[in-house]
Amino acid sequence: MEQSKGKRLLKLFLSMLYISAFTFGGGFVIVTFMKRKFVDELHWLDEREMLDMTALAQSSPGAIAVNAAILVGWKVGGFAGMVCAVLGTIIPPMVILSVISLFYQLFATNRYVALVLRGMSCGVAAVILDVSVSLGKNVLKTKQWVHWAVMAAAFVATFFFRVNVVYIILCAAAVGVVLALQGRKGGA
Repeated sequence: MEQSKGKRLLKLFLSMLYISAFTFGGGFVIVTFMKRKFVDELHWLDEREMLDMTALAQSSPGAIAVNAAILVGWKVGGFAGMVCAVLGTIIPPMVILSVISLFYQLFATNRYVALVLRGMSCGVAAVILDVSVSLGKNVLKTKQWVHWAVMAAAFVATFFFRVNVVYIILCAAAVGVVLALQGRKGGA
């Protein structure tokens, strides 16, 4: 059993190392690849758990990728899983930033590096759109009007009124707390 746990922790570490090393665009992009790996491929989590973890990671202070790694790691392997997932997540950016800092002047003035980074931003936009559509589909599948209303209100507030995302998260969290309290009273 212990060897199986060790193999699972190694798989968790290597998966997070790979995801973190080969994704660009921040936490939301990494969370998308985490979903594909841990929900779709390995089946260590279900979609609802991943959606909840993404919401918690986004609303907690700190980097979304690290917060998500903490939650996924804890769920998959307890404290050791959390440590493995976080190390796998932070090692690639630390190495990349260390190399870039050594050669900053060369990178900052290189036209080709600037063009590559500009092209990568288009790819990041596509991945974020894919995540949004995927998560939106999951909300629509719930067939609960409150979830639909929160999703629509968040879109309208962001797109048309440019409301700061922090306020949207706080409002959505308040709705979630109210729904949870109502569900608890109904079940008691």
